Amino acid sequence: MSDTAIPAPVPTPVPPPPPRIAVLDFLRGFAVLGILAINITGFWGPQLASLSPSLPPGDASGSAWFVVGFIVFDGKMRALFTLLFGASMVLFAQSAERRGLPADRLQLRRLLWLAVIGYAHFALLWWGDILFAYALCGMLALPLRRLPASALLAIALPVFVLAHAFAATAALPAIATEARVNAGQGDAADQAQVHEVATRIAASLHEDGRVLHAGFGQALAIRLGETPGFPLTATLNTFSETFPLMLVGMALLRSGALTGAWRRRTIAATGSVALLAGLAATLGLVAWGQQAGWPPQLTFALTTDFAALPRLAMALGYAALLVLAWPYLSGTVIGRAMAAAGRTAFTNYLGTTLVMSALFCGWGLGLGWGGAHAVPRWTLPLFVPAGWALMLAWPQAWLARFRQGPLERGWRRLTFAGVSRTARSRPVAGDAG
Repeated sequence: MSDTAIPAPVPTPVPPPPPRIAVLDFLRGFAVLGILAINITGFWGPQLASLSPSLPPGDASGSAWFVVGFIVFDGKMRALFTLLFGASMVLFAQSAERRGLPADRLQLRRLLWLAVIGYAHFALLWWGDILFAYALCGMLALPLRRLPASALLAIALPVFVLAHAFAATAALPAIATEARVNAGQGDAADQAQVHEVATRIAASLHEDGRVLHAGFGQALAIRLGETPGFPLTATLNTFSETFPLMLVGMALLRSGALTGAWRRRTIAATGSVALLAGLAATLGLVAWGQQAGWPPQLTFALTTDFAALPRLAMALGYAALLVLAWPYLSGTVIGRAMAAAGRTAFTNYLGTTLVMSALFCGWGLGLGWGGAHAVPRWTLPLFVPAGWALMLAWPQAWLARFRQGPLERGWRRLTFAGVSRTARSRPVAGDAG
């Protein structure tokens, strides 16, 4: 036997993503962390708690956090995430086409699997899933992906603006009725209308509480037995946001706005104006809600349709300023950690649900609203940094060995099942979207 030592194999380092993909990962990391800051309320309590600081009644301790979240995060992070999903659809198709693969067929398979995963996310863990809506809206956006940026915007912006403007206008009579009753000036019909709303709210809180406090199997049975169509309903309710913003994301990618191809002065000016305009409008909505005491009808309208344009403006402003910041942050610890979190956003998003459900649900520690071990609403911001730390801690070590996060890898394998290994030997750009 020879005494010559056999050198240990040296692992092949995983190459970094191309620059234009890396900046999208950075934006996506910012978005997925920001989403937790809003979703934490939905993990802790009923659906309506995410829309109002006054619900559930009896715990107004989180009002300050609600206002901060509404100004900084609410809707902006989801909008940014949706823009990036639309961009990732274009990147996926371009990468598949470069390798001679049927891009649209693979994209459709990818979205179908996303719908399955999203429905499982809802059924097994949480009502707040967005993946199912992304899958269905993505299928509708798919035939439009080859359109130029101008055509995509010409479709997306009227849909977004008109739908939310119509809904906001339609809410005004109910807001006026509520205001009259609260001022002691409403007639019997007004009072009956407000009472009906209060009854529906109470029923919603009760049903959400049943699921939140149930054991795992019982919660699954309630969701599948009583609200099996909830993800479809949620998709319809959010269609006027999700679908057009996917198209806007496609347009921004095609124009180079998301990858830093625009002149830095143009990006800075556009982003600053959008951010400041959206922030000013958002502060105006907060002032309206605070002055009125956040009554239900007004609050629901303010936090959904009235806030739609301001939060899109702020999301675009965030995106622009992050694109400008990326060249300076790409070599820093926080920049690399944020980009890695974005590259594993699918795993981080679903993993966060699992961790937070284990903390707040009845089948876990039961820290959620109304439970025996419930924490007050004001403590929720304390959970957010811990979640962020977890989302930032693991991705870099994982990505040093693998090209994608664990769930991203599984989703990709499902998408490319039956495609030869040679054809799919390189990772598909945008899979983390």
